[in-house]
Amino acid sequence: MEEEGGVIIVFKPVYISSVNCVTPLGMDLDSNWSALMRSESAIRTVDIGMLKSVPVARFADPLALMKDLSLSFLENLSLQVVVPLLKDKTITERTGFVLSTTKGNIDKLRSTSAQEAQLGRMGEVLADRFGFTAKPIVVSHACVSGLLAVSVAKRLIQMGQYDEVLVLAADQVSEFVLSGFQSFQAMSSGPCRPFDVERDGVTLGEAVAAAWVTGQRAGSLVQVLGEGAINDANHISGPSRTGEGLVRSVAAAFKEADITGDRIDFISAHGTATLYNDEMEAIAFDRIGLSGVPTHSLKGYYGHTLGASGLLELVISIKSMYENRLVATKGFANLGTSKYLHVIQDTASAALNCCLKTASGFGGSNTAMIIKKV
Repeated sequence: MEEEGGVIIVFKPVYISSVNCVTPLGMDLDSNWSALMRSESAIRTVDIGMLKSVPVARFADPLALMKDLSLSFLENLSLQVVVPLLKDKTITERTGFVLSTTKGNIDKLRSTSAQEAQLGRMGEVLADRFGFTAKPIVVSHACVSGLLAVSVAKRLIQMGQYDEVLVLAADQVSEFVLSGFQSFQAMSSGPCRPFDVERDGVTLGEAVAAAWVTGQRAGSLVQVLGEGAINDANHISGPSRTGEGLVRSVAAAFKEADITGDRIDFISAHGTATLYNDEMEAIAFDRIGLSGVPTHSLKGYYGHTLGASGLLELVISIKSMYENRLVATKGFANLGTSKYLHVIQDTASAALNCCLKTASGFGGSNTAMIIKKV
């Protein structure tokens, strides 16, 4: 609900009816959840090209996952994630498809033309394979891409352009991407430690996640109560020291949701374990009165999966709500931010009905979303 010029605008409710993911921890959501409950991490130290002993969360045997050699590695994983969601679904011209990725089929640059590595091309290939007639939409907006893609899908439904939208988020680890983060001196020396006093950088990972977004409440898992996406344009790579963009994104989500902070049962934060990101998030949550809300980062399990991270973590949050389990922040021991943050240290049972998911990324990009159990 929103007021504009004295007129109350009521947005059509939007829901998420099914979700799935594939990560180095498991080939579907249930196996991922079981691994999380065992406190397993996908992060391992490996050699990638000329880079030696790099901690990453990477699939151990990519070739074994290549069921269709006409498709890329990411496209094969996408089939594994999406096919279960398409059961009993009828795809029409009123069904949209949004792909979220930051690097897409970047590995194709080594063996094929640059055109084949374009993000739009990946969207077209997958749309054709899944049977979509609508033109695919690609969201590539740094590390907020996965969560922002769900916001885009929600707005497309509210605008009346589609009745349902499949959102797919996918990214992989490569020597090129790792080299880029190393040039920022942002890589961790070991498995990352979100919000911890001894955190020293990000650990990268790879994953694919998907969500079916719909205007139909029946059979849905959660309702998207509100969302916001504000870019504070602070710096090409550094987050705002005041958390301004994140504060405004969360405020926008609360305004649309028409609820107050005491309704939030837990926060799934971005939590990259870099010095500046975690500090920014703690400041932002303090400014909006959410410091005491149980908060976790999943980066210690999956690493930072770039454009897939926001959607992957949203998927896990939905599972958490239905299992009524708060997932611990792996790698965290002692708070290392200037503002207090209630970081979840131990996985525990709790009544969970409402979650705030946030994401932040390069260029000052920020996104927030509030979901409620149906």
